[in-house]
Amino acid sequence: MLLRDADPAAILRLIPQFRITKAFMVPALMLFLLQHPQCATADFSSLELIVYGASPAPIDLVRNALRVFGCGLEQVYGLTETTGAITWLPPKDHSDGNIERLKSCGKAMTGVEIRVVDASGAEVATGKVGEIITRSPQNMIGYWNQPEATRRAIRDGWFHTGDAGYLDHDGYIYIYDRVKDMIISGGENIYPAEVESALFGHPAVADVAVIGVPDEKWGEAVKAMVVKKPDATVTPEELIAFARERIAGYKTPRTVDFVEALPRTPTGKILKRELRKPFWEGQERQVH
Repeated sequence: MLLRDADPAAILRLIPQFRITKAFMVPALMLFLLQHPQCATADFSSLELIVYGASPAPIDLVRNALRVFGCGLEQVYGLTETTGAITWLPPKDHSDGNIERLKSCGKAMTGVEIRVVDASGAEVATGKVGEIITRSPQNMIGYWNQPEATRRAIRDGWFHTGDAGYLDHDGYIYIYDRVKDMIISGGENIYPAEVESALFGHPAVADVAVIGVPDEKWGEAVKAMVVKKPDATVTPEELIAFARERIAGYKTPRTVDFVEALPRTPTGKILKRELRKPFWEGQERQVH
């Protein structure tokens, strides 16, 4: 069943109507389904597997999906330039008892090589964050009529994804965020997805995006844009304190703004550039 639009009500209706067994969706769409009023009474008995990917998935979202949908979950990671998925985290690794593994997007698929490198292209140590690069027959030949962009992206046969992450001792890859979305505050690298995951666990938070905004002292400061759940009451100070209990102090938001909705692409990805734009207008550079 192919839908023209990401319509949660239609999906909740079509799953039992056509006895859908397998589904693919981005994490944002899982979130929209779980928040829909009809989700509580929807029939998910036919579902065997939901494959998700295309953006980081907060742990609390994944755990809630496991509980409500009652089927296997499988995460995949890849890019258009890699012809789709290059890693997968199978249902057996979605055990609620292994919280750390839920942060991973799995291991490299057969025939795919993955490395994590620093800015000079040198491979970093296990557990250290760097840029994810990959080599496989799935990789594109290049960007159409863009030789310079192709040279920047493909070096010595390795495609540079632009994603920041690390590998653990078992070969599982953990995505932090897009390198370009990284916030540099006081010389420290802060990845929005980690902060978003921490805030998402608050019971009053329906949706959240984290961006870097100009700061005279620190260069950039962490700002959270939060959509509250209906009838929820929470203050910025409470959310900042909640985040501080879960992540390092320098990563916690300095400010929190409440918004009605977050701008998203048709596939559900948050448009960070739209959120950043009002704060960076008039600045010589878009980072400090």
